[in-house]
Amino acid sequence: MNLNTIFFIGPQGSGKGTQARILAERLDFYNWEMGGILREVSKEDSELGQQIKNMIDNGILLPDPLLFKVIESRLSQIDARRGIIFDGVPRRVGQAEFLMSFLQNHGRKNFTTFFIDLPKEESLQRLLRRAQKENRPDDTAEVIQKRLEQYYEATVPVVEYLKQRTNFIEVDGGSSVETVTKNINETLNL
Repeated sequence: MNLNTIFFIGPQGSGKGTQARILAERLDFYNWEMGGILREVSKEDSELGQQIKNMIDNGILLPDPLLFKVIESRLSQIDARRGIIFDGVPRRVGQAEFLMSFLQNHGRKNFTTFFIDLPKEESLQRLLRRAQKENRPDDTAEVIQKRLEQYYEATVPVVEYLKQRTNFIEVDGGSSVETVTKNINETLNL
């Protein structure tokens, strides 16, 4: 399998971020963690930074034009020969269309998607535990519930979109981190 661009998608709390980090390290790919990038931008003393900060603090998914600005500016800083693993984007079909078109126009042609599946209730419980452990101000029960609802409304259609256009691999996110990692590695013959 010729890898240069990998998407990790699934509900919040599914472990996709952990798996993206592990795989990025193993393959020496750039780990594009959308939430982390947005938190970095939200700390910038700019109009864009302030807009993003307000949305993050209120658990609102960024409108696509705002997200596209961040993607374009940050992606242009990454060596086109280096593989990228995307975590947290795309979350809507319009984002998937934009991102795949942008990447193809910059020489990336091979797309693989890992869909880390996890039941809604288990996602909620994992997120609540993480919020307590990490003391994240954007992870209140109300905000978590809102983000999960947004995921099921907006992101589930992206799963179908990526199924049609990428090498699509479904992984059970309910297992231990080690088991999920082993399953991903076996799928990629690593």
